[in-house]
Amino acid sequence: MASRDEQLLDQFLDAVWAEKGLSENTLKSYRYDLRRLALYQQEQGGHLVDANREQLLKFLAAQVQAGRSPRSLSRYLSGFRQFYRWLLREGRVDKDPSALIESPKLGRGLPKALGEQQVEALLEAPDTGTPLGLRDRTMLELMYATGLRVSELIGLEGTHLNINQGVVRVVGKGGKERLVPLGEEAIEWLQRYLREARPELMKGGDCRQLFVTARRAGMTRQAFWYAIRKHALQAGISQQVSPHMLRHSFATHLLNHGADLRVVQMLLGHSDLSTTQIYTHIAREGLKQIHRTHHPRG
Repeated sequence: MASRDEQLLDQFLDAVWAEKGLSENTLKSYRYDLRRLALYQQEQGGHLVDANREQLLKFLAAQVQAGRSPRSLSRYLSGFRQFYRWLLREGRVDKDPSALIESPKLGRGLPKALGEQQVEALLEAPDTGTPLGLRDRTMLELMYATGLRVSELIGLEGTHLNINQGVVRVVGKGGKERLVPLGEEAIEWLQRYLREARPELMKGGDCRQLFVTARRAGMTRQAFWYAIRKHALQAGISQQVSPHMLRHSFATHLLNHGADLRVVQMLLGHSDLSTTQIYTHIAREGLKQIHRTHHPRG
């Protein structure tokens, strides 16, 4: 990839981060996708700024032939639009080549949630007689009690907790902050983790992150993914369990027990209510299943 394109990408990512406070994962996706386009343009003898609508369409068509899903194509196009709109505002191009390209239509799948008994089994799986097991139990309890994203969970620091008031201050997408109640069960496990496990894991070391590893470093996304899958197997849960599934379970179970949709929206940190509304579909599907199972004419 030409250094000219790389420099342009750096400038673009700095600009959108400053303007919109996008997450690190979104910025990485933009860089990865635009690099692919830059390499494609390089093969055609051009650069990113030279791309026209026809070339973007040919690039997307090549991705279709390579087996990319409609969701991947939509992600590509989203990044390209952000990039070329920025170039247009900066006066580096005369028109946006992505403007008249339609996004592929996506079927919106329902997020998967665990049943309440499955969640209980998962929470009981870690061996809380060990520092690592106690840490994992606390993380699982906290995620299910609050609906945090995994990035928010591992990014927590001790100063974000107010155990006396029973809340945690969460820094979400775009640097937006929200206060989320902890619940008595999560508070008890947090207190025990802070009292017993964390000092044992740190062994006098220093780390700002609340949840740490045996190497006295902050917990990573990958390490928590591995831990949750290990505990799911121990709990006898056959389906693939991810940290995000606990977030889905948090929202679904709240709605099943009568929580207001807008309250769930605030707890999850969704800026748009329509994003939260998908959980009402899961709740309805659960009610239908209960009806089919127990009603004589189900």
